[in-house]
Amino acid sequence: MFKRLLLPLSLPLVVSACGISDWFGETEAPPLPGQRIAILAYERGLRADPTIADVPVRLPEPYINTDWAQPGGSAAHAMYHLSLSANPRRVWSADLGEGSGDVAQLLAQPIVVEDAVYAMDARSTVSAFSATNGSRLWRVDLEDDDEDGIYFGGGIAAEGGRIFVSTGFARIFALDAKTGELLWIHKAPGPMRGAPVASDGRVFVVTLDNQLLVLNAETGERLWNHVGVQETAGLLGTASPAVSRNTVVVPYSSGEVLALLTDDGRTVWSENLSAIRRLDPLADIAQIRGLPVIDRDLVFAVSHAGQMLAVNLRQGVRAWQADVGGVQMPWAAGDFLYVLTNDGQVVCLQRHDGRIRWVTPLPRFADPEEQDVPIRWRGPVLAGDRLVIAGSHGEVISVSPYDGKLLGFFDLGDGAAVAPVVANNSLYLVTNGGDLVALR
Repeated sequence: MFKRLLLPLSLPLVVSACGISDWFGETEAPPLPGQRIAILAYERGLRADPTIADVPVRLPEPYINTDWAQPGGSAAHAMYHLSLSANPRRVWSADLGEGSGDVAQLLAQPIVVEDAVYAMDARSTVSAFSATNGSRLWRVDLEDDDEDGIYFGGGIAAEGGRIFVSTGFARIFALDAKTGELLWIHKAPGPMRGAPVASDGRVFVVTLDNQLLVLNAETGERLWNHVGVQETAGLLGTASPAVSRNTVVVPYSSGEVLALLTDDGRTVWSENLSAIRRLDPLADIAQIRGLPVIDRDLVFAVSHAGQMLAVNLRQGVRAWQADVGGVQMPWAAGDFLYVLTNDGQVVCLQRHDGRIRWVTPLPRFADPEEQDVPIRWRGPVLAGDRLVIAGSHGEVISVSPYDGKLLGFFDLGDGAAVAPVVANNSLYLVTNGGDLVALR
């Protein structure tokens, strides 16, 4: 289903004054004379560093991950290089329930544990499906009928035979993974737009007003909490914390990122990813929407305001800083990082110093001639020697992690609501219409 592109399409896309025409067809007017420069990349400084042009991109061998039990795949959000066949095909699809619309948005990534796929629709209905054929195992409607108004958001995570669910109406639930039976409910101090993370018997979740709650996974009892700086404006959705051993890295919509001890919440270090200079009317929104990643000894975080940091996990010392902005989770693999930027560019950076190895701009509009219907890209996920990136216009593309060339595409038929998920040689996508699609 990932169709091989013809030779002209295997080259990196180039942004011209008339839009991206190589993929979508010719533009109406002839292009202006002169050299074409990716304008957004030029303005933001996102250009490949010529001094490392000869550095080969080497990646670890793909491995089969049986589970994708947390947002971002694991509690640390570092999944490296996953296994996926060269030509995955649609094997089943299932109806989750309510999709994205005018009043509610699908924000939750599905998770995969053993032989089951768990997903949540836009109205807090959680379903479990067989990973083999997509048959429904159970379904639980968690929406609070006593609440007035529309509440959406949240997400799901799993650990120790339990499914943990955060919701937009300020409730956190624990369900039995096999049956969907309700185990406990915790009333939070505010609604949640992001998913929880479960690690070592604790559940970590960030509320809309920038509070980190830490709960006992078995009982739902609050162990401790941390309060960040509140923001009056922000993006739709909230990033989940990242956890490694005894440290939790917490992202807030203020641009703050903190490392706290998981036992008692004591601060190890703090950083801020606000804009250094004003780039556009939305630059003041410093929210960290993409999940932070803990990869070995470094923490990687990117903000909407155009700042990306690599920080030592234990000491809090900055390894490097780059003028890169995004709202998707960076992907770490080997000695390189892959980031999808606000401007729809896929960027490969060296892990140890943040220098850019290559940049590939993606199409920005579903209708490039009219520059209408902006495309929102989700991802990337590194699987089977390619970066998989899903678009809100219904196409899923694959990009070479080695040089940024476009490799192929798959027509999903409906826009992707969240980033793709890979587990056990299968690719899972959630559409805006509320369908869960499995490719294998």
